[in-house]
Amino acid sequence: MWNSTKITKLLSIEYPILQGPMGGGFSTASLLAAVSNSGGLGSFGAYTLTPDEIREAGKEIQLATSKPYNINLWVNDVDKSLENYAPEKLEKIKLFFKPYFDELGIPLPDLSTAIPSKFEKQVEVLFELKPAVFSFIFGIPSKEILKESKKLGIKTIGAATTLEEALALEDAEVDAIVAAGFEAGGHRPSFLKPAQDSFTGLFTLIQQLKAKTKTPIIAAGGIIDAKGIKAAMTLGADAVQLGTAFMVTDESAALPIHKEILFSQPDISTTVSKSLTGRMGRMIHNTISDAVLFETEVLPFPLQTRLMASLKTAALQQGRIDLVNFWSGQNTSNLKHHKASELIQALITEMSA
Repeated sequence: MWNSTKITKLLSIEYPILQGPMGGGFSTASLLAAVSNSGGLGSFGAYTLTPDEIREAGKEIQLATSKPYNINLWVNDVDKSLENYAPEKLEKIKLFFKPYFDELGIPLPDLSTAIPSKFEKQVEVLFELKPAVFSFIFGIPSKEILKESKKLGIKTIGAATTLEEALALEDAEVDAIVAAGFEAGGHRPSFLKPAQDSFTGLFTLIQQLKAKTKTPIIAAGGIIDAKGIKAAMTLGADAVQLGTAFMVTDESAALPIHKEILFSQPDISTTVSKSLTGRMGRMIHNTISDAVLFETEVLPFPLQTRLMASLKTAALQQGRIDLVNFWSGQNTSNLKHHKASELIQALITEMSA
């Protein structure tokens, strides 16, 4: 049976279909529950949340489902370069973006470089909630955190964009590895080399991991339907993770205009840019994404996000969506489901047939 895999056994789920965590305000308890209650693994991206906000989200999730679910965090949630960041460099980069602020008639924001990491405190709350799965990107948690996860019965899943990263995750004895292909929407979770040096396509990455690792593999990147699931599993994946297909559903907290663009333009062009957060991620091509080239210097994460926040708000208010960053995977050709439960049921039906 297609749905009996190492991952379904490991995570105690019925089907090897995972919902991408989608942090940054896209996740909701209702989206997670729709997937988990249908036999897949629902996820909640919590990297931007305070520990108290994670605790509240956990209560909401536990009211919505009794099935296994995943909470996702960022191991490296503040760029090291933000330490002792030169004020003159901050002002120089703000000036690079000033023409876009001027175009919308809004001032540049005042920014502080004093941004502490939340990761350690977030993990403490995650251990209180005891989700079935703790997934993470941008690195590997400490041995102590991984040991405590195992002690509490929480399965751990790390993300790799290269074989080298997958081998490092296997060395750390994580329970499963997400093979994050170049096609995937959102941030490139590279942690051993810069993202621009880690652009391996999903099908190549699956085969590399299958040949050199023993840890179960979850394929992510460009998968939106049963054909994609079948192809990934034929190459050796034990499960798949869908992001964009779930992001456009009603249960997702993505903006209505974001969903409308993806549904109405199935052949939309995407690019990889660091314009939104300071870290590379796949998004829809537009004025603001194209303004920042690979070599363009932007603010460290998450300071760049704070710079762009007021620009995004004003651009949306003024109908200037060309100045708003919208995440998207490379494959949007067959997006059609508006309900998460309908999407996962369609995937199950098509795969079972």
